[in-house]
Order: sequence, then structure tokens, then C-alpha cells
Amino acid sequence: MRQARRYFDWQHRLIAPELGPRVLEVGCGIGNFTRTIADRECVIGIDVDEGCVEAMRRNLAGYWNVEARHMDVVSSEFVRLSAELPDSIVCLNVLEHIEDDRQALANMHAVLRAGGRAILIVPAFEALYGPIDANLGHYRRYSKRAFRKLAAESGFSVVKLRYMNCAGFFGWWVNARLLKRDRQSEKQIAFFDAVLAPLQERLERLVAVPLGQSLFVVLEKRG
Repeated sequence: MRQARRYFDWQHRLIAPELGPRVLEVGCGIGNFTRTIADRECVIGIDVDEGCVEAMRRNLAGYWNVEARHMDVVSSEFVRLSAELPDSIVCLNVLEHIEDDRQALANMHAVLRAGGRAILIVPAFEALYGPIDANLGHYRRYSKRAFRKLAAESGFSVVKLRYMNCAGFFGWWVNARLLKRDRQSEKQIAFFDAVLAPLQERLERLVAVPLGQSLFVVLEKRG
């Protein structure tokens, strides 16, 4: 499937300013996003897919400050990463794949230093859940209200919680509700990335959109 490069860059421009020097990446995959923040003091990526972890190690072998570990965020092993003194956690389009999302967020809270932040992107609007979500292994989509509750139950304060990718909301709805598709097409992704992503990024810098395909979230662990 085609990678939406401009959308990826948009995400990076949103997230990078929120990150401190010592970062944990939950769901690092093969290290595509990790590479963009490899200038930090320390970056540790974790993933439940051992093949992805091995690929990330190969892809970022030249970075002495970057490490990949085969690990599950809901495990007690993850909590021991507090010894690495992380001040930031980034988790992009991963939380929806975790059955016990409350435990995942609670573990992120436990790992962070006081004042540390967790930055997440998650799919928005439960009503959009459809065959594509099921095919991607999503347990759920999130409303703002549900995410605020989940964050509070996990010990976090919400710093930012806003929709992103307004056009994607309508595209996902058409695919899920009207066309009943179980995947997006290459042409859809190419059009979105070439035309809609750059326009939306400029728009969403200026105004808070009332809906979106995703939620952009910044959480903080208060002292």
C-alpha cells in the first residue's frame, strides 16, 4: 500500500515540537517515524512484532542513541523503562490496536517522569468504525469525551485534544458506511496525499476543525 508521505510529514510537524530529549516510541514498527526524531538524546522504540523490531535495528543501525526492543506496552517489563528517565512518549495510530487501552495508558503514565508528556494520534468517532477498521485490527475508535475519561482514569491531564484530517472523516465515512470497503484504494491515498493533506495542514494551523478522521492528543503527567 502506498505511503502517504505528505501526511506523514504533517504528523511529524505536529508531534516533534511536543517531544523532549528522551523519547519512548510505542509501536515503532520498522522505524520510519523514529528516524525523524533520531536527533534526540535517547530514543527507545518498542513493538510487539519481533520482525519489525529487527527491521528497525537494521534501518537505524548507524544511530548510537536509538534502540529497538521487542516489548508490549501493557507488560510489567515496559514499566521498568522508567529507569531510562523518559520525558516523552509518542504513540501514533497504535492505541486502537491494544485491547486493554486503559492499562496501556496507565503504564505510559507510570514510566514518564513528572511533567512528562504522551503524544498520541488515534482514530476518531466511534460511528466511523467499519470494515476497514476491522481489517486493520482496530478494537475501537474514540470520541473526545471517551478519550478524556480514559486519560483521567490513567492519571493524565489533557493538554491538547483536537481533531485532525477533516477531509479524511468524510472519506472514511463513505468507505465504511456507503461502499462497505475493507481497505482504502491506492488512488484514494494518492489523491489525499497529493492534494488534500497539504491544504488541510494549512487550514488546521489556522482553525480548530469540528470533526476529523483522527484525534491529536497531548497528555501530561502532573507532578
